[in-house]
Amino acid sequence: MEKPNAPSCERNKEPILEVFRKYIDINKEPYRIFEVGSGTGQHACFFSEQLDNVEWTTSDLAENHAGIRSWISESKKNIHGPVEFEAGKGQIDLSKYQAVFSANTLHIMGWKSCKTLFKVLGKTMKTDALVFFYGPFNYLGKYTSPSNEEFDKWLKEKGSHMGIRSFEDVTNNMAKNGFFLKEDIEMPANNRVLVFEKS
Repeated sequence: MEKPNAPSCERNKEPILEVFRKYIDINKEPYRIFEVGSGTGQHACFFSEQLDNVEWTTSDLAENHAGIRSWISESKKNIHGPVEFEAGKGQIDLSKYQAVFSANTLHIMGWKSCKTLFKVLGKTMKTDALVFFYGPFNYLGKYTSPSNEEFDKWLKEKGSHMGIRSFEDVTNNMAKNGFFLKEDIEMPANNRVLVFEKS
């Protein structure tokens, strides 16, 4: 099959990589990362190639697996999956992973599913594990840019369950599940990376 291509992955991969290099101890062998919502699989291929000693596990809904496989089949690095994963459906144990990464998923998932994901992370990840959420967020009920406001309207037209999440809602719910915010990092195109650590 023709490989799916997400232009946003190509635009944001380098800035996200710099965040990983700041936080990920690649001297640990292996450093295991579980990706929630791998989409096309582009991120998995790029990051695993750039970060030595990283074992990357992809996951997504079953209908996206063929596209992910088409990308990772060409990679020579240690990539696993894709695992079928949807928050609240089935069981998953993340205790063997040092980090979880998810890009542009929280605004696609319904808020109830987001909260379920936070609970899964809290119940199954070990102390000191990291979580990286990339995407747009609202602060104190306000958009950070006109383009984000337009994007939010577009999302809600596609599905009433979708929408840009509140930074305060995400951090408060992660705190309820045992995570504290280590850093909120500004990224290009009015996006952020929220870095959490399991306490």
